[in-house]
Amino acid sequence: MNNNPKHSDEYKNWLTDVKMRIKQTQIKAAIKVNTELIRLYWDLGAEIVEKQLKSQWGDTVIRQLSLDLKEEFPDVQGFSERNLLYAKQLYSFYNQDNKILQQVVAVLPEKQTPITQQVVAQLPDKQTPIVQQLAGQLPTTTNSIPQQLVAQIPWGHNLLIITKCTSVEEAIFYIHKTIENGWSRSMLAHHIELNLYKREGKAITNFATTLPALQSDLAIQTLKDPYIFGLMALTEKYNERELENALTENITKFLLELGAGFAYVGRQVPLNIDGTNYPVDLLFYHLKLRCFVVIELKTVKFVPETTGKISFYLSAIDDLMRHPTDNPTIGLIICKNKNNLVAEYALRGINQPIGISEYQLTKVFPEKFKGSLPSVEEIEEELNSIKK
Repeated sequence: MNNNPKHSDEYKNWLTDVKMRIKQTQIKAAIKVNTELIRLYWDLGAEIVEKQLKSQWGDTVIRQLSLDLKEEFPDVQGFSERNLLYAKQLYSFYNQDNKILQQVVAVLPEKQTPITQQVVAQLPDKQTPIVQQLAGQLPTTTNSIPQQLVAQIPWGHNLLIITKCTSVEEAIFYIHKTIENGWSRSMLAHHIELNLYKREGKAITNFATTLPALQSDLAIQTLKDPYIFGLMALTEKYNERELENALTENITKFLLELGAGFAYVGRQVPLNIDGTNYPVDLLFYHLKLRCFVVIELKTVKFVPETTGKISFYLSAIDDLMRHPTDNPTIGLIICKNKNNLVAEYALRGINQPIGISEYQLTKVFPEKFKGSLPSVEEIEEELNSIKK
């Protein structure tokens, strides 16, 4: 009888489970360490600002504090002069003009969207003054809310945000997106570089009149204007089929630009209607909206006639492909350019949900994209960056 468990399937399954739990524990521990470190940096930053205001020390206090802390705690890294300057910058950034909570509340959606729910759910007590302030029940007299938010993302992410963003509102936007989508630092940098803050939710749509309120709000925030496609293989005089080919050949990058929740169904998807096939340019399914999304590409300026064509596709997909539990199919026209007033008029009399956006071609897409969820090694790398 072989008593060596190494060759036992039962042991192998148990070992796999143990390894998974250890990794989960490592991630939780790393996140907890990150949270406490950022809270410490926030407090240090506040105290440095206060000391500098009340004394004549200037920046020499930061240099001296760094030397004294490293002498007292030689085995604790993260008290370099540079990191203490960043701690001051972190606190000062979110305290500009003493309008922290007003800006936080302004950027949070009025309704209980997944982002709001996630932020509130992670706060310690849903009846605390912090949450009451979010709901507008108390005066905005504390800076606890931004401290809660910055502590939920890694230090490297925070430094990227405060050095690249120009307002608290913009910074809070990217914190929310990082929390919601689990962005790596490179992914966050990519979206900041492409100015997602100013593009998201800017498409012209008729969603407010064609969709229920909750779905309408989410659908509006799902679309962008303009879309930015990083395609390098197109000739100067490309046509719609060439653009479509380029996008589907780079489907990972295309999905990245479309945003979280889009699942690729196919291109030139045939709709058989009374014996005739009508191909849909690009068909997606959105996991959060729970509906099909038809994308019609146009390499020319938007013309009102395009809404009639995409309306036809929406009706056909709702009849032929839509599951009874799905929401109504949404149409998105992505064109070279558009006149906003013409686009609004074109949508005004249509009772199906359609959005209209422009696109731009660029070469700024990075070559490689990491997965949305960080590994233990990536979290440790973020924590190690504090040591520098």
